[in-house]
Amino acid sequence: MWSKPVSDPALLPSNDADVTDAIWRPGPRELERSNISAALRDRGFESYNGLYRWSIDDPEGFWGYVVNTLGIRFAERPHRILDDSGGPANAVWLPGGRMNIAESCFQADALALALVWAGSDGELHRVSYGELRRLANRVAHGLQRLGLQPGDGVAVFMPMTARSVAIYLGIVLAGCVVVSIADSFSAEQIQTRLRIGRSAAVFTVSSILRASKRLAIYERLVAADGPRTILADDSDITLRNGDLYWSGFLSDDDAGTVTHASPDAPINVLFSSGTTGDPKAIPWDHTTPIKVACDGLFHHDIHPGDVVAWPTSLGWMMGPWLVFAALINRGSIALYDGSPLEPGFGRFIQDARVTMLGVVPSLVRQWRKDGCIDGLNWSAIRAFSSTGECSNRDDMRFLSGLAGGKPIIEYCGGTEIGGGYITSTVVQPNVAGAFSTPALGSTWVILDNDGRPASEGELYLLPPAMGLSRRLLNGDHHEVYFADTPVGPGGRTLRRHGDVMLRMLNGYYRALGRADDTMNIGGIKVSAVEIEQALTGVGEVREVAAVAVLPPQGGPSRLVICAAVAEPGHVDAQRLKNDMQQAIKSRLNPLFRIDDLYLLEDLPRTASNKILRRVLRKDYEARDRGACDA
Repeated sequence: MWSKPVSDPALLPSNDADVTDAIWRPGPRELERSNISAALRDRGFESYNGLYRWSIDDPEGFWGYVVNTLGIRFAERPHRILDDSGGPANAVWLPGGRMNIAESCFQADALALALVWAGSDGELHRVSYGELRRLANRVAHGLQRLGLQPGDGVAVFMPMTARSVAIYLGIVLAGCVVVSIADSFSAEQIQTRLRIGRSAAVFTVSSILRASKRLAIYERLVAADGPRTILADDSDITLRNGDLYWSGFLSDDDAGTVTHASPDAPINVLFSSGTTGDPKAIPWDHTTPIKVACDGLFHHDIHPGDVVAWPTSLGWMMGPWLVFAALINRGSIALYDGSPLEPGFGRFIQDARVTMLGVVPSLVRQWRKDGCIDGLNWSAIRAFSSTGECSNRDDMRFLSGLAGGKPIIEYCGGTEIGGGYITSTVVQPNVAGAFSTPALGSTWVILDNDGRPASEGELYLLPPAMGLSRRLLNGDHHEVYFADTPVGPGGRTLRRHGDVMLRMLNGYYRALGRADDTMNIGGIKVSAVEIEQALTGVGEVREVAAVAVLPPQGGPSRLVICAAVAEPGHVDAQRLKNDMQQAIKSRLNPLFRIDDLYLLEDLPRTASNKILRRVLRKDYEARDRGACDA
């Protein structure tokens, strides 16, 4: 039996923290009307720190409060909130319960706004909660009519639209498991995810329009030899035998239908790259969205009627996050059918009266560079959120100014966490590019290379916490997250995550990238191995290593390819870089951009023949600094 945790006050900024560089401070509204303030009054706490400590010291009490506050629906209520008798790594949430988390997405009034969306023409379209539920029911009935059973995998390979949100919720209502595939992936990557997710069917569209180019989507799925496919748009392209048009699939029965299951039954398989060739397949279950909605409630301060936008897709965790964070909190989802780099996106945010806008830092950097967001009225926005990459402080100050000086909820976590482990709040001063607190219900330690507590080093999570994954479809969960981790304070079990974090003198935090061979490129997590495999056979290169390099001034990682060639000085580096970029585009993901090519005669290796990517990163950074100094 493990001992209950005692929260570490050192994790939180002290009351007299030096936040002289704050870009925003909470005013009377935030201190009175925020969801955190409501929780402080409910529980009788005088400060946020008291609420946080309770969330860690009494996980069963805290998560029970969250379940009740969110109004999570059950067919059969659980015996208790947390069963930790098997130890923190094997905690069971809501034992004995029966539920379907999609039901908790439809608690708002049927006439309330659930979705607002627009295409490039700028015309706003609105969908009520009642309309969304009826369409999701028709999807669920359509899947049942096809003979799919609870637990069957159903892939979604399409942009995030009003229809795809209904498809997602319909799959969950039917008791099937969404297999998330980003619409930017190549046929090879699609095939891998369909295989791992054991997909019995897949929803897709004929094509998508990006940067004025029409990109075929259905053809890519056919090339991947995908299973029975439902074309979820209204086009009339020729289909394979057995595939279905939307009109032929959709049931006319829009009556309520729902399949209940144990809280730990899977609802969604999401993929997060590790350090092997195949991506990690991480199942979300019915409890994971409770963590999502908790972060949305307290840290993003989503209220009923709020309009939440986040340019993303159901292929990445922020797509399902947006669905559950907005709908369980009785808010609205804002979707733009186009690129967030188009001027039309900024007008949509203005016209839809978005109140919370999420971004990846590289997107903000591009807005700042090309000015496509200038001159708009974003005064409805109460808060931004930023995740997926390390933030550049100047870019974040620019972002805050787009809405007249509003807070930015820095948010860092992962697919296997179901949300964030470190974040910001609207009741604490906001510092550009910095986190102010561990997420409620989450705790962790920062250790140096010798496994000792430090202000800078690798971050390890301390389970249990709602949302933490408990299994992998294609790997040994214990081996990936717990094997060979250091022993935590008081003998506590530590869970590996891989981020490097810095605690500053004022008690706030900055992210410093990854400690392992995983990197965030354009807000997408990808392993070095996946990139290296995509470059196999390009040019006369003996071997390659992919590394992510943080700019000296902070901000999103740069992808640098280190290549071993016979005579570095006689290689056409630009041509080789172009060939490598084409290989990544066709074999992996066209969104990944090579920032630089670093040519060497040999790559450094360990005694066991593993490539020393950390050494390569360090050598490249030293060379890069030298070039700048020159």
